[in-house]
Amino acid sequence: MAQVTLQSVEKRFGDTQVLHGISTDIPDGAFVVIVGPSGCGKSTLLRIVAGLETQSNGQILIDGRDVSALEPKDRDIAMVFQNYALYPHMTVRENMAYGLKIRGLPTDQISQRVARAADILQLGPYLDRKPRQLSGGQRQRVAMGRAIVREPKAFLFDEPLSNLDAKLRVQMRVEIKKLQRQLGITSLYVTHDQVEAMTLADRLICMNAGRADQIGSPLDLYTKPSTTFVAGFIGSPAMNLVSATVSDDGVDISFGVERLPLDPIWQESAGRPVIFGIRPEHLVATGDGPIQVSVDLVEALGADTLIYGQTQSGQTLTARLPGSSVVGIGDKIRLTALSGHQHLFDTDTGIRLPSKT
Repeated sequence: MAQVTLQSVEKRFGDTQVLHGISTDIPDGAFVVIVGPSGCGKSTLLRIVAGLETQSNGQILIDGRDVSALEPKDRDIAMVFQNYALYPHMTVRENMAYGLKIRGLPTDQISQRVARAADILQLGPYLDRKPRQLSGGQRQRVAMGRAIVREPKAFLFDEPLSNLDAKLRVQMRVEIKKLQRQLGITSLYVTHDQVEAMTLADRLICMNAGRADQIGSPLDLYTKPSTTFVAGFIGSPAMNLVSATVSDDGVDISFGVERLPLDPIWQESAGRPVIFGIRPEHLVATGDGPIQVSVDLVEALGADTLIYGQTQSGQTLTARLPGSSVVGIGDKIRLTALSGHQHLFDTDTGIRLPSKT
């Protein structure tokens, strides 16, 4: 196990800068997830930690040792790839043992490590099969087994579940989290799936266009997003973000013809234009709510019902209502924004405004 430290990591490809000074400490034994949309630089950052790419500036430290100039094999890390990267002509046993053979470990020690990993991952019955004889989930467990037998200081995962179907992804998420807790190995995991990120991570690094917009616990990013990007990316469905204006006395907020009470913590923003944020689950249907929405679409999900509609001033809103709600397309419903769950952002920068808490 080890602490991994990123110090002002930058990466340029020619004149294009794809990483802009990423800095963070990944504590010993932590599970940190890098999340963001395609092209934000998350896989590039992971490959720099692995040594598969060279940073343009900055340092990578593992247990306080600068490994920035070391080859991947000398960094004592193990990587699990999206496409499994298994040798098709080798059995499961041979795939898991190959890296240890290259390092020259004794045969009995290799056998012990492979047997232990196979037991942890429930791969015992498949050790003599070739990868083509395995399901996608089994192949991914073999890839993880190959990483486990190395007993590295850190695991790196590059979107390892993206090739699996939805049900299997959920199952493998649980297995990966249990495995990481059991082994206690520092892990850095890349995904574009924010649900996957929220359920796996001890800490999240939410990336946007090569920058770390926010680093913190999943709950921190959900409850106090630092930018409109984080607010819109973390959470499903995404947070509602609408242009609004705070009243001169800071008591309420208006967007178009709608006005609703403003939480007192935001009164210092009196009189200014803002971006108002409220999550769909924090909009409640009430007969006398200040926001009227004309329903355009209804998604009945069983436990919940999602409604999508337009306010009187033409703003688009999404609300998550109880599954028992009876709502149809074309209905007009009134909504109330729950106190304590409002968010205000600067209209120009998208940065969260300071509050009294």
